[in-house]
Amino acid sequence: PTKSAPVAFKSATPGKPVTITLGVPETKTTEIPPEEKKTPLKKVLQVSSDTISPDAKMSPMAEKKINRQMPISKRTEMEEKIKNQTKEKEHINLVVIGHVDAGKSTLMGHMLYELGNVNAKTMHRYEKESKEIGKGAFSYAWVLDEHAEERTRGITMDVGVTNFETEHRKVTLLDAPGHRDFVPNMISGAAQADVALLVVDSSTDNFERGFENDGQTKEHALLARSLGVNQMGVVVNKLDSMNWNKERFDNIVGILTKFLKQSGFKDSSIFFVPCSGLTGENLVERKEEGLKSWYSGPTLLQRIDQFEPAEREVTKPFRLAITDVYKALNAGMAIGGKIEAGFVNVGDKLLLQPNNEICTVKSIRSHGGAVDYALAGENVDIGLAGIEMQHISIGNLLSDPEHPVPIAKKFRAQIVTFSLERSILAGHTVEFHYQSINEAATVSALIGVVDKATGEPSKKKPRYFQLENST
Repeated sequence: PTKSAPVAFKSATPGKPVTITLGVPETKTTEIPPEEKKTPLKKVLQVSSDTISPDAKMSPMAEKKINRQMPISKRTEMEEKIKNQTKEKEHINLVVIGHVDAGKSTLMGHMLYELGNVNAKTMHRYEKESKEIGKGAFSYAWVLDEHAEERTRGITMDVGVTNFETEHRKVTLLDAPGHRDFVPNMISGAAQADVALLVVDSSTDNFERGFENDGQTKEHALLARSLGVNQMGVVVNKLDSMNWNKERFDNIVGILTKFLKQSGFKDSSIFFVPCSGLTGENLVERKEEGLKSWYSGPTLLQRIDQFEPAEREVTKPFRLAITDVYKALNAGMAIGGKIEAGFVNVGDKLLLQPNNEICTVKSIRSHGGAVDYALAGENVDIGLAGIEMQHISIGNLLSDPEHPVPIAKKFRAQIVTFSLERSILAGHTVEFHYQSINEAATVSALIGVVDKATGEPSKKKPRYFQLENST
């Protein structure tokens, strides 16, 4: 038709027709101009409000609005920018793990102080306050253990996050708890990491205690490997208490090298560094003659600088698992987490799952400063607008609205078993950990046993998994 015409259709009320007007342009050609092709259907359908039934609704096709993370032109511009950008320093996420009381927080807190990330005035206050509560030896640990309960008890309970730089790397440091009661928090930290430092206490009997079945040294190393960490540095800490004994160091190196290789780490991805977190020896520089007499290798800082950065899935749809939700002074409501894939800009629209709510990126902070955009692999804090804080929980996901995270009730997994108290059968209940959440799950079927050496299936559809099996 060349003119607007009334059209009758069946309404929600039987027997009562209604009339709508189709706003068709008056044109004698049947070809639709390019600008008309791009006109949203909702604008083309002009509905007369005085003739349509109150109960009638616009069709789902007319109502549907495409939510994009960003305009197509902006995405193209960002992809080109990322492709051509040159970074002065590559970014790595480093998690520090190990048995409780191995000295992890003291070690890294002292190194941060040596690097100037903590000023002398703050450090002096930590020393004074820690002595007042009888925890004088923990003053450097307070750099990362910020909660009052952590400082009072003298153990790390949550993952401490901070940033520092080496000569060639920007490092996000994740200080994980060592106590077995806080293994879920350790998993949360390791899940965000690319590389790890395994800290062991070299003092008499303490290494052995941490390495035995009830210790966390083995479990932390296996969990880190299972969560995708493939580079492991071992810090042989508190060696000053052993008078820098080379024989003790070599003994620990021999035991852990064998274990880490059995756990799936390659020779080239493992290194060992003798240190003292309390005195600061061999963290940034080496002064102790007892150590210099037999060790001439890199310091801990130099070893961290040699970690290889991980491959980033920048071109994939945006994914971020929320590990923290809080009120920020300038950004209002904010979340924290590691970008697993894609990139994000200020002003982007993101989908919160599983709530399926759209929110807007108000601000982004990375490496302690405000930025316009952030890429896969970065630990960020994002200010959000358009959503209530009570609607967001730790463990929720932010994704690209056009490419949301698929939802499933069942998935296939390859697992490694160790220290099992009983065999696994179909119907076995387990606790499933991902990022910052843990949920009850059930093993619904046993698919096969995999040979550790070759990675090939060695047995299909077994009735159960024995203690020594892995799958």
